[in-house]
Amino acid sequence: MNIRSLTRGDGVVIGAAVLLFIASFLSFYSYDCAGTICPTEPNGWKAGLFPVLPSIFLAGIIGAALIVAARFQPEGRKLVGLELGQWGTAFAVFAAWSSLWTIIGGAQGVSPGVGQILGLLANAALAAAALMTPRIPALKAPLVSGPGPQAPSPYGAGPNPGYGYPGPGGAQPGAAGPYGAQAQQSFGGQQPAQPDASLGGAAAAPQPATGQAAAAPAGDFAPFWFAVPVPRPLYGEDGSPSQIAELAPGTWYLAVEQRGQALVAQTQDGRRGVLQDTTGIQRG
Repeated sequence: MNIRSLTRGDGVVIGAAVLLFIASFLSFYSYDCAGTICPTEPNGWKAGLFPVLPSIFLAGIIGAALIVAARFQPEGRKLVGLELGQWGTAFAVFAAWSSLWTIIGGAQGVSPGVGQILGLLANAALAAAALMTPRIPALKAPLVSGPGPQAPSPYGAGPNPGYGYPGPGGAQPGAAGPYGAQAQQSFGGQQPAQPDASLGGAAAAPQPATGQAAAAPAGDFAPFWFAVPVPRPLYGEDGSPSQIAELAPGTWYLAVEQRGQALVAQTQDGRRGVLQDTTGIQRG
């Protein structure tokens, strides 16, 4: 669970859900009974106000929980044909409509209570955030900013050890790593030059590599770590339009290949895909 995947819109959703929970314990109705004995003002949990509790308070809180939970689920996971975020938006809109419908009118001598008014405001903010977050860039921005710039790390040493890549300082002597000891053979097309004894320990000129490494083009691309400023989709390496993952801000990913303006990135769990939008990325 990466909290940096939450957006500012999700922050509004969480705040509205907290306000809605508090409002459920406040008076839902206020009675105008000057000079007489007033009945107890009920809150949203009173059984006599059914279905106020499930249609206004619980529906809004469940909708907020589904919207936030969708941020921590793999892209494309669905429940009965709809994604969790879509279900959450539907619950939020339903709760806002129920609140608006309930506050209109009312019996003689009965006024909306503090809980009913706060419930309407919370559900309105919840529904607005759920609908507008995918469409407004300010709400799509990360709720928690990513880490500050880090000093460039040597080739083969990643900024986030523990993801299956070499840790700080590169691979240990004698250990084989995907981007450590074999890095030049895989991406440079050449093997390191060996010292020539006849030259008194001076290094000889690099010799072309043999086998599979010799067939690799002598490109100048070297793998590097990077982070994205906003959530970015990662598509399949085969060029298919289906999204296989979503890169989250504040997390470092490894770029293993460049295809024009796009990058082939590898996630922490080993999945590889094409990042088509590379604008504003931060190199490690």
